[in-house]
Amino acid sequence: MKISDNTIGILRNFSDINANILFKPGKSLSTMSTMKNIMAQADVEEEFESEFGVYDLPEFLRAIDSFQQPVLKFNGTANLKIQDEKSTLSARYAFADKSTLRYPSKQISMPDKTVTFSLKNSDYESVKKLYTNLSLPDIAFKGENGKIKLVALDKKNSNSNESSVVVGETDLEFTAYVKAENMKIIPGDYDVALSKAKIAHFINKKVKVQYWIALEADSTF
Repeated sequence: MKISDNTIGILRNFSDINANILFKPGKSLSTMSTMKNIMAQADVEEEFESEFGVYDLPEFLRAIDSFQQPVLKFNGTANLKIQDEKSTLSARYAFADKSTLRYPSKQISMPDKTVTFSLKNSDYESVKKLYTNLSLPDIAFKGENGKIKLVALDKKNSNSNESSVVVGETDLEFTAYVKAENMKIIPGDYDVALSKAKIAHFINKKVKVQYWIALEADSTF
């Protein structure tokens, strides 16, 4: 089987969340961070024929990148063969034991959708650039004065640098905190839902990928 550039992009993103992954039969990929505070799921065009584990996903992707036109050939439950359609180059890649991997056992169901809004990629990227350049550790989605704001800040320092942009409207008052380091979403426009149960749900409007990211305990609704 061949793997599309879109699927490779999703796997690169998932490798930022967790270095290992369990591929399952079908057209769905999922991953979960070691701290269990980030989960992601994507629907892809390829159909994987069997279950197999990869302990070091970045390494696996580097191996695939070593081929001009890689094709994956499954050899049972122990390994697969990566073959280059442009040459005689090939490699055998060994699977990891399932017990060594951390992976989601079930999909999260949002308990409620207290707040919903759309998040434009341009708005998020403008704030991301500032929280990166200003070394701000926290992100807040704030509902105040009828507006929803995306704010980058250091919540432990009331006099810290801060950046914000209006991303929607609301009649609720709330503050939902997310660690900036946990915002491991691929670029794009998103439908966002915030739950009182301290979960944020991000659904990409173009790519079939979604994320569930834990809100900080001091978030208020």
